[in-house]
Amino acid sequence: MKKKWQYYEQNKELVKQISEKHNISTLLAQILINRNIVDDSQIDIFLQPKRNDFHDPFLMLDMEKATDRIMQAIKNKEKTIIYGDYDVDGITSITVLKKFLQERGLETDYYIPNRLEEGYGLNVDAIQEIAQKKYKLMITVDCGVSGIEEIKLANSKGIETIVTDHHEQLDELPAAYAIINPKRRDNTYPFRGLAGVGVVFKLIQAISKKLGLDEKEYLKYLDIVCIGTISDIVPLVDENRVIAKLGLMLVECTKNIGLKELISETKYKNIDSTMISFAIAPRINACGRMGKQEEALQLFLTENLEEAKEITKKLERYNSERQETEKNIFEQAIKKIETENLKELNSIVLASENWHHGVIGIVASRITEKFYKPTILICIEGDEGKGSGRSVPGFDLHQALVDSSQFLKKYGGHEMAVGLSLEKEKINDFKKYFEEISKAKNVKQLIPVINIDCEITKKELNKKTIEQIKLLEPFGEKNKQPLVIYKNLKITSIRALSEGKHLKLMLKDDNEIVNAIGFNLGELSNEYLIGDKVDIVGTIETNAYNGQEQIQINLKDIMKSI
Repeated sequence: MKKKWQYYEQNKELVKQISEKHNISTLLAQILINRNIVDDSQIDIFLQPKRNDFHDPFLMLDMEKATDRIMQAIKNKEKTIIYGDYDVDGITSITVLKKFLQERGLETDYYIPNRLEEGYGLNVDAIQEIAQKKYKLMITVDCGVSGIEEIKLANSKGIETIVTDHHEQLDELPAAYAIINPKRRDNTYPFRGLAGVGVVFKLIQAISKKLGLDEKEYLKYLDIVCIGTISDIVPLVDENRVIAKLGLMLVECTKNIGLKELISETKYKNIDSTMISFAIAPRINACGRMGKQEEALQLFLTENLEEAKEITKKLERYNSERQETEKNIFEQAIKKIETENLKELNSIVLASENWHHGVIGIVASRITEKFYKPTILICIEGDEGKGSGRSVPGFDLHQALVDSSQFLKKYGGHEMAVGLSLEKEKINDFKKYFEEISKAKNVKQLIPVINIDCEITKKELNKKTIEQIKLLEPFGEKNKQPLVIYKNLKITSIRALSEGKHLKLMLKDDNEIVNAIGFNLGELSNEYLIGDKVDIVGTIETNAYNGQEQIQINLKDIMKSI
């Protein structure tokens, strides 16, 4: 698929000024400018965040009220329950709050809805069950801001609710005792981008301040907070940057037995954002996707090494099952797309009775990436379809559901990702209407854009450059790995690997050899010949093989030199 290469504007004077003032390379200075990090204080915090760079938690609305209520619960040892989500953000949120309150003398229970049977967020049956067990205080984590009816029911049952969440609010807020959410429309907090576990971190920070505790009493949880933050794909800037950067340092020496065992099982050598995103997060999320959400929580809560080992093996098994299920659904979906020639449409909407709705979101994401079209996969269960969708930049998927809501029972999400349910008999009508919306938005005209940070030559392709780029870690949303362009290289070797899946290139710049690997770009091996002059875009990395380290370009795209 053809992609548009887009360059950031160059300001050589500003690059020079930042480079000299902060003693960094011009390459790093240019990347910071591209990220709109140009003020001295911004640069210092971004490159070397410190524990005093956190915002005052009491700037968040209802924080005072919430901390006072929780301190009352601690004093009176009230029967308290934490209601969380089944993904990494929710699991880490419960872990941090439960452990912190336990150390303050308040034993709490927890409730995690089953993804396959209950779905996301508060539900009426769960509230009824919580009420029957005579809980007086419910604290939601990573959910709750949209639970209007459920919190009204909780109030009627004598349960006071403190909501901690980070999702967008609906037209009205629930009638909770307190609502701590930086995305409230009346928000006064300086940073809106916290993950759910980040909001919990601010809560325990506030309680610690109120109780006059040493700061280590809340900072010690940054390893778990970091895992949830990076996994939830929130922007890794501002306070999230501080959480992630400092948190990764704690992850390296974590005292959490379960996390330590899980890291060991992944066999990753480097503890960084890549390890969390591609090794830790999928294993924890697999539990929720396969309906085993409590296993992941127990891994983080256990103090027993043997139990941690046993649960880690289970997580490995659940993740393998998830991968196999995902692979089968993906293959079935691709076959449908090719058989029905759906790639000629503006959107892809597929439905099947055999699909596992715990993993269809991942498959939708893969199909969106492959065909660059908004994609919705629907799992049919009886008379109902449960769907998950992913979009491309330039097409507001949530708004498309708003516009086609006459076909839907429930829906939610945001511009790039949604969940929905509808009656089976309405699927075909929804599919046709959704295609009309996509067509009206000219989806076929949308093409992937690659934002190139800067151009490099052979003199920059060295370990010093890699060390400078490492200062930008951890990478994630709003702080992607820098993309560089290397021009006018001659192909000396080109081949496909892994049964045609990946692309391996050896290139030459004068007498210098440049190695490149293109994951999932194997099909391009038929488009280029030895001797072709090409420009490549990718990330600079070190490849360790057989005890030897080699600098290579991780390809994102390639085209013939002009």
